[in-house]
Amino acid sequence: MKKQTTTVIITTVITTIIVIIGFILLMPIIGPRFIHPMMMGNQSAPADLDTSTTLLSDAGLFRVSYSSDSSPLPLNQIHSWTIHIETADGQPVEGAEILVDGGMPQHGHGLPTQPEVTEDLGNGDYRVEGMKFQMLGFWEVKFNINADGQSDNVTFNLILE
Repeated sequence: MKKQTTTVIITTVITTIIVIIGFILLMPIIGPRFIHPMMMGNQSAPADLDTSTTLLSDAGLFRVSYSSDSSPLPLNQIHSWTIHIETADGQPVEGAEILVDGGMPQHGHGLPTQPEVTEDLGNGDYRVEGMKFQMLGFWEVKFNINADGQSDNVTFNLILE
């Protein structure tokens, strides 16, 4: 009887260790999608959120629009965007230097990738590669635009459902 009890105890300990190790290994995968949103509570995007795909930059220097190569915007997939930049009076902006940033303001984290402009397509169009959103909810994508000695920012608001 003692040997059977020892076997049960050893089996229970080994099973517990395997479950704990499995949980630790899976946390980076399941955490962002399931656990983190639960810990944050049911936060919804602001009711008056502007989700336009064309916006005037903060100082009004540029009119910027974006389109994605995937519609609707995919979850957990790297994809590309094309952004179009023109002056406030409608002239295409050529040769701009553009930095990309973003994240989930309500969760306090950035994008899971480091998207960047990889190609000037001409006529004010630029290819942005490396876009990725790893969870549903409210996102911001920010562009810092430097062109013709001027600098301005634009922030696009997105809601992934």
